[in-house]
Amino acid sequence: MPPPPLALSLGDPAGVGPEIVAKAWLALKGEGPAFVVIGDRALLAAQGVPVVVAASMAEGGEAFAQALPVIDLPLSSPVQVGKPSSAHAPAIVRWIETATALALEGQACGVVTAPIAKAPLYEAGFKFPGHTEFLADLTAHAPMPEREGRAGERGPVMMLASGDLRTVLVTIHEPYAKAPGLISVERIVHTALVTAQALQRDFGITQPRLAVAGLNPHAGESGQIGREEIEVIGPAVRALRALGIDAIGPRPADTLFHPEARRTYDAAVCMYHDQALIPVKMLDFWGGVNVTLGLPIVRTSPDHGVGYDVAGQGVARPDSLIAALRTAAAIAARRAS
Repeated sequence: MPPPPLALSLGDPAGVGPEIVAKAWLALKGEGPAFVVIGDRALLAAQGVPVVVAASMAEGGEAFAQALPVIDLPLSSPVQVGKPSSAHAPAIVRWIETATALALEGQACGVVTAPIAKAPLYEAGFKFPGHTEFLADLTAHAPMPEREGRAGERGPVMMLASGDLRTVLVTIHEPYAKAPGLISVERIVHTALVTAQALQRDFGITQPRLAVAGLNPHAGESGQIGREEIEVIGPAVRALRALGIDAIGPRPADTLFHPEARRTYDAAVCMYHDQALIPVKMLDFWGGVNVTLGLPIVRTSPDHGVGYDVAGQGVARPDSLIAALRTAAAIAARRAS
């Protein structure tokens, strides 16, 4: 039996989501992985590809090679391409909720989310910082897969992956000024443990190696440029090693991402958002993938935003979405094996 298809939520309808979804289908319709879009049929049909409304994930998977399958949950207001609108928020949220429910029920082998913009959602009362936190809430009461305990009180972990570089975040969508106060031994250990478990189960790495970045320039220069490395990060690394995790650090972030350094670890544990995202986007802006670790379902997304500035011009690149779909399918296959 072939695996169930992936559920792909359409994201912000005024952004590049509909265009890159159509382009991803054109690229993958022959070899897969198969996916079914949770979104608005009319938006997808406007992209000039054949579209079929599916009554179920299974039906959509069967039709994938001939037409782009969609579980049609229409918008209630028209879309002005390139212009964000809070009027679309209820549909965007419903698409994510539906995709997640299908994965929890086993009808989808995983969830891939097209980009959303936070501001229009916040205007409509959305209370989560982003996709990652919302998905954590939606799956909070679901059992975790065998061999992995629940991610813990602090929730899932965001990983950015491209080629030989994987980075994970101790703090995610937080103002930079608040990040140092949010970093703790417990939070670093939690992030690293979830990462090590996922590297084993989802990426097939038997003995994961983690490099833990410092927070301050030169990893604090022995306390001369900040003491977080001495008082928090160093103790967290020692705690990880005591738990049997192959962890090194704190390492200066400015020397952690060149090719020779990348060969010494399987994932870099980063203290704040840009420390993790800048190197991935610099090395492979179009091919990076966002992977959510520590969830009971598989979830990936492209590592870019909604692209209002290029929406509707026919120039949006689907590379990152294609990579996200392939990554989700590969992780789902490993979990099923």
